[in-house]
Amino acid sequence: MAGYRVFFKSSVEKDFSAIPKKDVKRILDRIKTLENNPRPIGCEKLTGQEKYRLRQGQYRIVYSIQDEELTVWVVKVGHRKDIYR
Repeated sequence: MAGYRVFFKSSVEKDFSAIPKKDVKRILDRIKTLENNPRPIGCEKLTGQEKYRLRQGQYRIVYSIQDEELTVWVVKVGHRKDIYR
């Protein structure tokens, strides 16, 4: 299986600024795994959207997958209680 390329929406940089650096590293490591498998065990497809959610500790990573282009776009990263506001 060919690898996917991961891209970040520009607003994700602001999301990371509110997260402690040690947690950002863990989140980025988790995002990197999406290159090989964009639908890992534990990811959930969001209802009514073409996006997925992945947990990393108390944080959530929301992303979309474009299988035709083999790309993953990370659209939001945040604390579980703040992610859907």
